[in-house]
Amino acid sequence: MRQSRLFTKIEKNPPKDEESLNALLLERGGFIQRLMSGVYSYLPLGLLILKKIEQIIREEMNAVGGQEILMPALHPMDNYIKTGRENISDLFHTQLGNGSKFVLGQSHEEVVVPLVQRFAHSYKDLPVAVYQIQTKFRNELRAKSGLFRGREFSMKDMYSFHLTMEDFEKYYETVKKAYIKIFERTCIGDKTYFTYAAGGTFSKFSHEFQMLTPAGEDTIYVCDKCKVAVNDEIKNEHPKCPECGGALGEPKKSIEVGNIFPLKTKFSDAFGMRVKNEEGKDVPVFMGCYGIGLSRLMGAVAEVSNDENGFIWPKSVAPFAVHLVYLRSDDKNVKAEADKLYEKLTAEGVEVLYDDREEKSAGEKFAESDLVGIPLRMVISEKTLKSDSVELKKRGKKEAELVKISEIKKYVQ
Repeated sequence: MRQSRLFTKIEKNPPKDEESLNALLLERGGFIQRLMSGVYSYLPLGLLILKKIEQIIREEMNAVGGQEILMPALHPMDNYIKTGRENISDLFHTQLGNGSKFVLGQSHEEVVVPLVQRFAHSYKDLPVAVYQIQTKFRNELRAKSGLFRGREFSMKDMYSFHLTMEDFEKYYETVKKAYIKIFERTCIGDKTYFTYAAGGTFSKFSHEFQMLTPAGEDTIYVCDKCKVAVNDEIKNEHPKCPECGGALGEPKKSIEVGNIFPLKTKFSDAFGMRVKNEEGKDVPVFMGCYGIGLSRLMGAVAEVSNDENGFIWPKSVAPFAVHLVYLRSDDKNVKAEADKLYEKLTAEGVEVLYDDREEKSAGEKFAESDLVGIPLRMVISEKTLKSDSVELKKRGKKEAELVKISEIKKYVQ
């Protein structure tokens, strides 16, 4: 992409109505734009990051047998009455002119159960896991912290259906490992902990994946021995690690970036979902739910992948692999060579943001490049072309090096 054609611009000053670091940097850098509290537009650079995160999640969900679907966001109220959730506080309610009542989806248990029920009738049809990546809506009274707590946000939710509790528990562990891979691939794995939390009406525990950050809304205690964590909400009941019995460390602020929990038969029972086992008897269906907020995960990566100058995006989610920066010159050949290099890299499949703008000084371009945070900056100028080279500098590193244009390929793989 040519930066001269990018319709968004870098903001010199941080937005006055944002406090969280992720929102301050994302808005300044032209990645997102706030429409109102808890609701954001994703601009070209931000959408590229969101799509990278989406693809990582999709690959890992496919790898554990998840089948991708897309369900409606508009849900009939009757389904929520069946499950007893018609009055939960975070539902957005709406209705037609004739009085028919609906809600906007904040999760999809009330939709996915009758959907799968249409196709699953016997033990031969189970287990099955379906997932979607879709916009969710929550009537959030305390929308804050940028992408961490929103009213409209992108989420991956997967639901699994099992003949036995034992089969569910086996799959639950499989998905847990897939989540760990997702956080490793988005480069927050070393800051993210598998965390025990209250199970509510479904089980003794649910499980969260909590990333350490001073901006976090939660408090966790990490086991000194096995690195499993406990959410503050269950700390008094479980003063030691629930897995190994080890001592729990000091409280740390964190943000939930994912969760997995058993649903048992609560929702399948509500819709009368039964399947025939091998003996031909009707038996209940056990379920699990597995969620990751894509937009929240983007905010989490932004919160920890930065320095005083701006973002340092991991390669796996960066909007581009290379930021090619042309420094203006009276010698027209410099611009011609920069254009030629951009076209060559793009043809070779390298994702390049090309700063071809004539009106910006070198200092302005470098400052904006640091803020945008693309992993590798490649500077081409009259000076570098004297030795048929470009200047390469990794974001976050102080040192730069001259590299022959003919040898660039090995640096951008």
